[in-house]
Amino acid sequence: MKAIKVEWTPSLHGSVHIPGSKNSSLALLAAVCLADEPVTLHGIPDIADLRVIYELAQDLGMNVQHEGLGTVVMDPRPITNASLDPGKSSSFRAAYYFVGSLLAKFGKVSVGYPGGDDFVSRPMDQHVKALQMMGATFTFHPDYYTVEAKELRGTTIYFDMITCGATINVMLAAVRAKGTTVLLNAAHDPEVTDTANLLNQLGAKITGAGTDTIRIEGVSSLHGGEYTVIPDRLIAGAFLMAAGVTGGSVTVQQVIPEHLSSCLAKLREIGLELDIQDNAVTAHSNGVLRAVRVRTAMYPGFATDLQQPLTALLTQARGKSIIGERIYPNRFNHAHQLVRMGADIKIRSGVASIQGGKPLHGALVHASDVRAGICLILAGMRAEGTTTIAGVQHIERGYEDVIGSFRALGANISMFDSDEEVVREVMLKQSN
Repeated sequence: MKAIKVEWTPSLHGSVHIPGSKNSSLALLAAVCLADEPVTLHGIPDIADLRVIYELAQDLGMNVQHEGLGTVVMDPRPITNASLDPGKSSSFRAAYYFVGSLLAKFGKVSVGYPGGDDFVSRPMDQHVKALQMMGATFTFHPDYYTVEAKELRGTTIYFDMITCGATINVMLAAVRAKGTTVLLNAAHDPEVTDTANLLNQLGAKITGAGTDTIRIEGVSSLHGGEYTVIPDRLIAGAFLMAAGVTGGSVTVQQVIPEHLSSCLAKLREIGLELDIQDNAVTAHSNGVLRAVRVRTAMYPGFATDLQQPLTALLTQARGKSIIGERIYPNRFNHAHQLVRMGADIKIRSGVASIQGGKPLHGALVHASDVRAGICLILAGMRAEGTTTIAGVQHIERGYEDVIGSFRALGANISMFDSDEEVVREVMLKQSN
């Protein structure tokens, strides 16, 4: 078992290159299955979730080759089946993208139920409804489900709630369906647009991605090509918040500032000074932070995946801050860990009340999901003493060389092999 040790850090200074988007890469790697020729993807991060994707693709028969840092060549022509191992595919939520990408080609797909971060259940009702409207039938088994369709037919689909995952999944299915599919109340997320841009480059006919109405005209085939994934806006936002937590100046490079608009607006409100360039953003902080109110929302609102690092930042802002979690109301496991470090946070009905300005102290804590881990790292840099973070496997699911990136900025952080006694102690204190 690995653990992370974080010591008090006076301030951060420097720049960090932001890797390709994890969430976008998950969709792009699955989307390649729709092609009839090899596809080369650039900027793919080296993280645990994507290594599972490669295993699943190879289990299907796909040829996967890594050519240099962040470049992956995937050849879908050898795919012989569409049956995914339930254990592997249930280890993260985005395995359902294989349904949309394989169903038109093979007529039947089996996959494990959505997994990944355990802060909330992953409802699939919008996926099921939309694919059924296109002619698919679902059979649910204890550990997996199957989706079958002799032919997918285009239709008009209204999503009852805005959902990025279902928007992408149904868009994938519609690319090789018969006729035209129209998605209403679709998600606006950059990851949706990124997936549509890749597919269009391969020969798909998708318009409206990035708006609430997406139109897909089905095609009979897709050719190969090359594509570069967008940068990870969620990692970029967390590093900018780190400048506020410790004070100092942090530049995130190779970013699309427009994707960070709501985050940047809130950081300015908190008191950070921002210098925004074409593909870089610098955050300056003198350590004087203001309490704020935040409500998470679907893009372009404030992202739920930035709520956790923001919580760490707001523990340093004097006054009372309020965070309303409207996407996943139960996503506050990180707050309980921050309380163990001395933070004054109260949770009620999906709302966190943070009385900032209280000193933090080092403690044994546990990262329960990807973003909670980065939250605890930020808090550890401001805490007196040593903070030991277990649950490193969750952090590695979404962050490539997080230790090296923070050390390059001046953080006192390291990874070490922990014994089972440390892990048991963390888990025991967490249960108490």
